[in-house]
Amino acid sequence: MTETKVIVSDIQAPYHDRKKVKAVVNYIIATQPDEVVFIGDQLDMPQPSRWSKDTRAEFEGSVYQDAENFCTEVLEPLRRGYKRKIGMHEGNHDERARVYLEKYAPALSGTDVFDMASLLRFSDFDIEELPTFYDIAPGWVSTHGHKGGIRLSQIAGNTALNAAKKLGKSVVMGHTHRQGIGSATTGIPPKTTTVTGMEVGNLMDMKQAGYLKEGPGNWQSGFGILNIDGKHVQPQVVPMSAGRFIVNGVTWEV
Repeated sequence: MTETKVIVSDIQAPYHDRKKVKAVVNYIIATQPDEVVFIGDQLDMPQPSRWSKDTRAEFEGSVYQDAENFCTEVLEPLRRGYKRKIGMHEGNHDERARVYLEKYAPALSGTDVFDMASLLRFSDFDIEELPTFYDIAPGWVSTHGHKGGIRLSQIAGNTALNAAKKLGKSVVMGHTHRQGIGSATTGIPPKTTTVTGMEVGNLMDMKQAGYLKEGPGNWQSGFGILNIDGKHVQPQVVPMSAGRFIVNGVTWEV
């Protein structure tokens, strides 16, 4: 029996594209996949972080409000219509506030108030906190992509493929904001081994990504799907453009 798992890409609230996020939530509710995995960087956390240290931005905004808005805009509507398994990876942005506190105010650290599970109320929404590498499917792991010494590439799909080669397992990941699939096969026929890497894109509003400095980002919008039948796993990227995306021949409006 085939299983379907939807991998939700880097949302980075409050800089997310609300229409795209809502469209993905509606897609999940309508299609009822077996599992939903948020791949990391649910929150952008522009402040406080080492990037905003000693600037005005260090003291602007609210981590708590950004997190609560994510719960209200994303998790609450999702859970109203989807009761199956949801897992969530912590990304490098999700950990910013905690890391900032540990580095610049260690006497105040040690609390779990800035943990993703607390900020996004995992217990209220029945969300599983996933490890750095999660066995998402036979021969496949999911990860955000900022840990494990993964070598970055500007070519979409190649960062995940680099990770797959290093780990000896196929990898689905976020972090790069790029969207692509790549594979590598080794061995002598008939004894060969193939690993695949899939990067699932992002759901940011690029106009709000100030660190691009108004330049183009090598980023692609969308999300990912894994279709699983026994040990056979079919990765699928779902690009978003021109206000729509297509899955299995069906067009969904954004």
